[in-house]
Amino acid sequence: MPGTDTGGGVDWSPFWLSLRVAGWATVFSVTLGLLIALPLSRRFPGRSLLVGVANLPLVLPPTVLGYFLLVAVGRRSTAGRWYEHLTGHPLAFTWQGAVAAACLASIPLFIANARVALGGVDPDVIAAARTDGAGRWAVFLHILLPLACPGLIAGTTLAYARALGDFGATLMVAGDTPGAGRTMPVAIYDALQTGDDATVRAFVLISASLCLAVCLLAARLSPRD
Repeated sequence: MPGTDTGGGVDWSPFWLSLRVAGWATVFSVTLGLLIALPLSRRFPGRSLLVGVANLPLVLPPTVLGYFLLVAVGRRSTAGRWYEHLTGHPLAFTWQGAVAAACLASIPLFIANARVALGGVDPDVIAAARTDGAGRWAVFLHILLPLACPGLIAGTTLAYARALGDFGATLMVAGDTPGAGRTMPVAIYDALQTGDDATVRAFVLISASLCLAVCLLAARLSPRD
């Protein structure tokens, strides 16, 4: 049954689920995003095409994004069967599926910020470190990451905010199930349908406040011209 207000109060489980889903989605977005953003921070033939592909989840309709993810990780897919074999349950219509949907929707924001931050590191500094004998791993850990850190943090906060607010892809992949896909955005939609104004006001206020704080932080940390 849609709606979570069973006694005049607010059911806070969608809030805690949203924090968990957004947190794990951000972890995966940062981990995978760094691997993608590092080569994209350099210029090479075909780079523009790859940047466009990385930005694709930002412009695709959420339902299309959710459909692609269902095809990729559903029970009929190789990845879906592999995941179910390892975990004992399918990825679709679980909170882990909500994490996958939120990660796919949010990772372009991290990649975009990380690409600019990593590409903005002075190449002369990197060349000097390599001249002094520093290997690629040492350059990455001790030069690239510290110098690009503000931009990386900005990308992380934006990815978290995007994951926290994902609705369409999450609903497609994880459904509207308590404990699985009923995050705050989905709970707001349900509450609107049932006239649960208390839940709507609570979750709208929380979501707007968190996203505003994240956007202000990201704006402060983003690289400036």
